[in-house]
Amino acid sequence: MSNAIFKVTTPGLLTTIQDCGRVGYQQYGIVVSGAMDSFSMNIANFLVGNPRNEAVIEVTVMGPKLAIMKDVIIAICGGNLSPKVNGEKAPMWKSLEVKEGDTLEFGQPLEGARSYISVAGGFDLPFVMESKSTYLKAGIGGLEGRALEKGDVLYGAREENGKSGRALHRDKVPTYSNEMEIRVVLGPHHRAFSDEAVHTFLSSTYEVTPQSDRMGFRLKGPTLEHTTSADIISEAIPLGGIQVPANGQPIILMANRQTTGGYTRIATVISGDIPYLAQAMPGCKIHFREVSVEESQDIYENNDRLIRTLEKVSSLR
Repeated sequence: MSNAIFKVTTPGLLTTIQDCGRVGYQQYGIVVSGAMDSFSMNIANFLVGNPRNEAVIEVTVMGPKLAIMKDVIIAICGGNLSPKVNGEKAPMWKSLEVKEGDTLEFGQPLEGARSYISVAGGFDLPFVMESKSTYLKAGIGGLEGRALEKGDVLYGAREENGKSGRALHRDKVPTYSNEMEIRVVLGPHHRAFSDEAVHTFLSSTYEVTPQSDRMGFRLKGPTLEHTTSADIISEAIPLGGIQVPANGQPIILMANRQTTGGYTRIATVISGDIPYLAQAMPGCKIHFREVSVEESQDIYENNDRLIRTLEKVSSLR
């Protein structure tokens, strides 16, 4: 019996397969990639009984239209891009059963920029360097290394019944707005900027530009002046690193960031705020707030504790 789950009727703006990414290969020049919003991806998987690193569909701004080819349990988490099943509003942050012959589609973006669709049992796709994530520039991972196209069929990896009606408690569901405060740890090169430039960075409003993508968010705002040069000897780039090239306009490096970079980094976005940042649309206003390394670690530990708790609960069928 065929285990075909979805057939793509309309692909949407940018619809790809993503998981936690290719961790451990940056030393070879391999980009991590993976889901931009790991929290939404993890929760979508937990709600259908999958492990956290199972591949999901990442939907960007304008979603696809998918024909359902068999009865299956799914969950949709992340930005609210108006998901509908057979023309009726579909619940988010909750597992639901869709039937053979149903249609899943998306409408107007209401909140956030990216949604994640999980299916019980996951997708039957090959691992490339221990990941199913799509990296478009290299043409690897996902479905033939590319975004989904009209006529594509996605198959289930395992026959799983899942359970409908499982939901994330409303108090834990994140909200996304067009103006957000993003917490950062200064450095590692903030000494390459004047005290005035650091003050400007932390007290000004920056706007996400349309030139932003999965590699990085280019920002527009007050210029940040270097004390010497914008260039450094290339070094490893972390997720959330904020580069400032010679033009003085910050770039926040995201999931598809390069493995090394030669521009000064004034600060790094804390890991706990990356999922919120990932939901920023062009035009979103960002304010940066400095926190200490210790505060950042506390936030990480609290978030990790929540994820581990939800993961444990999800394994209890």
